[in-house]
Amino acid sequence: MRFSPHFLDDIRARIPISDVIGRRVTWDRRKTQASRGDYWACCPFHGEKSPSFHCEDAKGRYHCFGCGVSGDHFRFLTELEGMSFPEAVERLAGEAGLALPERDPEAEKRSEVRKSVMDAMALASGFFRQVLQEAPGAKARAYLRDRGLNPATQKLFGLGYAPDSRSALKEFLVGRGVGKAEIEGAGLVVHGEGIAVSYDRFRDRVMFPIDDVREKPIAFGGRALAAGVPAKYLNSPETEVFHKGETLYNLARARRGARDAGTLVVVEGYMDVIAIHQAGFENAVAPLGTALTERQLDLLWRNAAEPVLCFDGDAAGLKAAYRAAELSLPALKPGRSLRFALLPEGKDPDDLVRSGGAEAFRAVLDAARPLADLLWMRETAGGVFDTPERRADLEHRMKALTRQIGDESVRRHYGQDMQERLEGFFGPPPAARRGGGRDDRRGGAGGGMGGAARRPGGAGRRSVVSDRLMRSGLMQGRAATAPSAREIAIVVGFINHPRLLDEAFDHFAELELPTGELERLRSTVLDIYADHLPHGRDELLEGIADRGLSGVLADFEEKLRHLRIWSVLGEAALEDARDTLRQALHLQHRYRFLHRELRNAEAAFAADSSELAYGQIVEIKREIDNFAGTEALIDGFGLLSGKPSRTF
Repeated sequence: MRFSPHFLDDIRARIPISDVIGRRVTWDRRKTQASRGDYWACCPFHGEKSPSFHCEDAKGRYHCFGCGVSGDHFRFLTELEGMSFPEAVERLAGEAGLALPERDPEAEKRSEVRKSVMDAMALASGFFRQVLQEAPGAKARAYLRDRGLNPATQKLFGLGYAPDSRSALKEFLVGRGVGKAEIEGAGLVVHGEGIAVSYDRFRDRVMFPIDDVREKPIAFGGRALAAGVPAKYLNSPETEVFHKGETLYNLARARRGARDAGTLVVVEGYMDVIAIHQAGFENAVAPLGTALTERQLDLLWRNAAEPVLCFDGDAAGLKAAYRAAELSLPALKPGRSLRFALLPEGKDPDDLVRSGGAEAFRAVLDAARPLADLLWMRETAGGVFDTPERRADLEHRMKALTRQIGDESVRRHYGQDMQERLEGFFGPPPAARRGGGRDDRRGGAGGGMGGAARRPGGAGRRSVVSDRLMRSGLMQGRAATAPSAREIAIVVGFINHPRLLDEAFDHFAELELPTGELERLRSTVLDIYADHLPHGRDELLEGIADRGLSGVLADFEEKLRHLRIWSVLGEAALEDARDTLRQALHLQHRYRFLHRELRNAEAAFAADSSELAYGQIVEIKREIDNFAGTEALIDGFGLLSGKPSRTF
């Protein structure tokens, strides 16, 4: 029966959600604050050793930060204890001392129809399973055997066979007392205008029962065994209990598997789900022959924070992935996103596990790309951005996608991410100031280090910090983890000019550095600033000396002198140091961006040796080569310091 929102709210208000959940969990005494109605426990939906399951009486909600499940009083009872929704309402209403509302005759009638349809579906499922084991099912058993499905898997998924008959199922159901209306209402026969006698919808097909969240059959999918059949796969029609766009195949089993795996995997069809389940991936679901819908995405997110959508690596698969990516944007929230795994072209998950085993499919999942990567790939793949207009068009499209995101926080972070990708892709925009006066050194408009991602400097001055220096004779032979000249210059420059450190402290703190002496020196500076704010360079150097790192700093400065990078040393003019660090920070950001993209592309190629994946590697390496080739040392830098640099 249907209950009004007011009635449900009244139950929630009378019974603290902690009372409902507390019967099944033990609250963690260290984190729980019962006086505030704030409770923590180990999640009852998935195994864990530290409590990440939280419920709050004031909101009447629970959420697990480990597996992502969330809900209210009624959902807890339906999902953990297997009650139907009316059963959960009836139980809690009794505890709350509320009388159930008077029954609605129409709602009661609909409930009876649903029950009769479910009963017919259960009988039909048993019939199909039985026929599979009998003589008429020999062909279907051979097909399943050829597909590599063992008897245990067939039994687990309730597979069956619909015989090649127009009335075998109908006669069976009638013999069990199922009426004509119920058989037709369940969608098990074809009937209607122009059809004198109804006939079985599924004939000569391997049958896949489609279950609800309580693992009760609500529909069927049938795979034709005969050649030339118009529909290779056929699903039940929409009924009182089955709505295709609101259902995911195997969801009930998969969400149990997701508690251990940490996510759900979405594949294309029934056989894919069953094959990879048999290979050990028990967290897979599939839509029912159509593109993902908003309702299906919501079902995924209810059970996993970042479901992995697995698509074929061909053009059709990419198109489906792009469509799902854009569909998800309005519903993104913190902790709610998607990842995308692209299969080798011409392979589906079933093919992959049969030819390469579970390891092959695991490699595809491990190479899954985040949603932001897929959106970027869609807008840039195969594009040529050799004119300002084309680059502006790409920027416009990326911003339009970002605006579709409903959550303000996620939208802001996507905007930042896309801007960084654009800057890494095209390089920095022209400097906002050209040949300005010395006043802008104070960090005013256009002069502060907060714009470190912009191309710095007035006419005739550019950075001398370059990875090309790493290929000079002085720097050859160092370990792969040794810092670059650019990284050394950034750290030394900020130490020698603490005024710039005040302007761009976040850039300094977030700098990615290899493990070693340079990282130790940077960490020491951060520690000094955490203890107290130095009043100038001398005080900062004194703190470095107190921690025994003066020699390390001196060694790095000596390397920069050998390379004639004067503009970051202590005697350099502040303006030269500011311009050097601006450009160096931008170059460092772009360098890291390109190499992250290369690692991602190489991982994708390892999982999918397609032309598309290889082309991405070639394109990124070309960008890296261009980046290195244009990062030159220019005459005239450091004029204010009185130490012009040499051209290499």
